[in-house]
Amino acid sequence: MANTDCNAPGRHLSRGQVIPAMPLALDENREWDKRYQRALARYYVEAGAGGIAVGVHSTQFEIREPEHALFEPVLEFCAQSIDDCVEGNSNFVRIAGVCGTTEQASREAKFASDHGYDAALLSLTALADADDEALIQHCKTIGEIIPLIGFYLQPTIGGRTYEYSFWRRFVEIPSVVAIKVAPFDRYATLEVIRALADSGREDVYLYTGNDDNIIHDLLSTFSFAGKELRFVGGLLGQWAIGTQKAVELLKRIQSGEDSIAEWTKANAELTDLNGAIFDPTNGFSGCLSGMNEMLRRDRLLPSHLCLEESEQLSPGQAEELDRVTAAYPHLLDREFIAENLDRWLNE
Repeated sequence: MANTDCNAPGRHLSRGQVIPAMPLALDENREWDKRYQRALARYYVEAGAGGIAVGVHSTQFEIREPEHALFEPVLEFCAQSIDDCVEGNSNFVRIAGVCGTTEQASREAKFASDHGYDAALLSLTALADADDEALIQHCKTIGEIIPLIGFYLQPTIGGRTYEYSFWRRFVEIPSVVAIKVAPFDRYATLEVIRALADSGREDVYLYTGNDDNIIHDLLSTFSFAGKELRFVGGLLGQWAIGTQKAVELLKRIQSGEDSIAEWTKANAELTDLNGAIFDPTNGFSGCLSGMNEMLRRDRLLPSHLCLEESEQLSPGQAEELDRVTAAYPHLLDREFIAENLDRWLNE
């Protein structure tokens, strides 16, 4: 039966969570390595994450290609791995990346719902030329299968721009529980927030995906239509690295600790770290490899390789990773990982 009950994931998301986007564990032969995939799930759960997103950009969209045929195996395996870790704890949200045409997205959403996923992070990239009416009908169809998290993916890595009018109609869909705002554009970010404010809904929650301004998003209060809105958490590829530190950071922000000057400094540090990992200097061409390489250096992945051979570290990116690792050890989980890695890999 389709899972369209929005109350449980909505309540959990409302409290503000750190949600890492799951990378894909590949060995030196580009073969999927279940042992390391399970270890990553254990790391995120024990680091204190409030959920995991699987089948999203960090998991590599190519898992859907016929030559790989990994979408269903990876989602099913990760769901089971998460369940083994959380042991029935309902305060954890399982999010499935869903994309493609309405036919494909419906199939993916049903598979995710049938395997215990609580919500779908809905990518609209496949409908690049569709007008608002077609986009909304697509979203409504998927929302009848599983609760929805809207996704504003930046155009540089395959997204497209959406007008205020789209977001205003999108948030009227009853099954929408959250929006991941990741256009890397302050004007576009404000349009999403204004649309939510104008809708009057108080049960749709904002999650930052703006890797270039994570802390700034989480600290900001936005006032529209007489309402004040905030980003309550983040759903980020960045938070697939240094997850325990990210949990600590979000708790500090929620508690109102530290001065603006301290947070301004922290925002610059986290943005610099993200810049080395996600490679904006080269149009984000090394973003997946950079994330995987950081995890490989901690022995949480067997390689930094991606399914597509063209996905590689950019020239000079390894040296940039050396620089930020040395500069910002307080943003990474190296000691926590070292203490627990053998257990995560071998239990």
